[in-house]
Amino acid sequence: MADFWQHGPVTVLQRLRDRSVEDLEKEINSIARRRKIVLLLPALFSEFETPAMPAIIAEIRKVNYLHAVILSLDKANEGEFKKARELMSGLPCSVKVVWHDGPGMEGLYQELRKNDFKLAHPGKGQSVWMTLGYILSERDVYAIATHDCDIVNYSREMLARLVYPVVHPATDFEFSKGYYARVTDRLYGRVTRLFYMPLIRTLERILGQTPFLNYLDNFRYALSGEFAMIASLAMGIRISPTWGLEVSLLSEIYQRASVNRICQVEIADYYEHKHQVLEKNRPNDGLIRMASDIAKALFRVLSQDGVVLSNAFFRTLLTAYIQETRIAIEKYHALSLINGLQYDRHAEIEAVEAFVDSLRCAVSEFVEDPVGIPMLPAWARVSAAIPDFQDRLNECVERDNAAG
Repeated sequence: MADFWQHGPVTVLQRLRDRSVEDLEKEINSIARRRKIVLLLPALFSEFETPAMPAIIAEIRKVNYLHAVILSLDKANEGEFKKARELMSGLPCSVKVVWHDGPGMEGLYQELRKNDFKLAHPGKGQSVWMTLGYILSERDVYAIATHDCDIVNYSREMLARLVYPVVHPATDFEFSKGYYARVTDRLYGRVTRLFYMPLIRTLERILGQTPFLNYLDNFRYALSGEFAMIASLAMGIRISPTWGLEVSLLSEIYQRASVNRICQVEIADYYEHKHQVLEKNRPNDGLIRMASDIAKALFRVLSQDGVVLSNAFFRTLLTAYIQETRIAIEKYHALSLINGLQYDRHAEIEAVEAFVDSLRCAVSEFVEDPVGIPMLPAWARVSAAIPDFQDRLNECVERDNAAG
């Protein structure tokens, strides 16, 4: 059921009626003649072997307003790169595949390392960052959008609603964040429901209603992988190479854009994708690692703002977080009951216990090394250090895609 909730600093753009995707796209098509829009798709080659990716490509084939689609391809050999390029062909716009495992790209990564850029943690964050550098090498791109490639119920309406607020000349938004309900016959989104939101509320109880925490608390799905931004903003932001990517990104946006120019948009009634594993005995995998990285990202942002994170603070945080999760479990139990959803209270409590271990691990790692894994630098800094790097990055991608 739609609402027009606007109770926080971040503008919320809800689905108040069923406006047709054709109507949305007609408007965006007109705008895109003057404002070039690029879609960045981060994917492993293994995702092409799932039902989700072919369905996503089929939907994007119906989109006519994109200037380009850029696939950020990870963990692919030469044969897989060529296969992915073939599968991406036939779109009604320019298509390029950034092959991160290719020899040309590896040479560029090595050059960055020689120039003291810290690239010791390959993964989605680093790949997205490098692909952004390629996209930004085309100076007249206006906006960049990205979404995950494992969305089972993908519709091109998701993309249209995501880019609309950023590209429309009658609005003044520089960044839009997608949100949706993670629900089928039960509630999903455990990291958001049982870790991120209770942790933010706990921090607010301890530190008070600071503008930054209020901003983070205002996002309906802060950990979504769907967002769009104008290219000039993208040029100046840093990105975390860890699971803390979304939190660190929201922090960067907060520092570089007025909150009045940030929005969140409801891109779907519900959203279904693959579910990460949650296993207490595997602290370096899945949701446990994700929760730990998110907590460390939050601690670093707070400490950078001058908040003193003492031993007493962390002891209070752990106990207060446990209490906050108890309240959350009661809320989600009631929500499930009234909607006739399955709800396994025991599994929810076990998830919280695993997240408590994640929080303890995050505290220990942060205390040992408050700086932690460095953020990937803004492309404005890379350009200052190596002025022709983005041009050569562009040439590398073009060369890979021109090969037979």
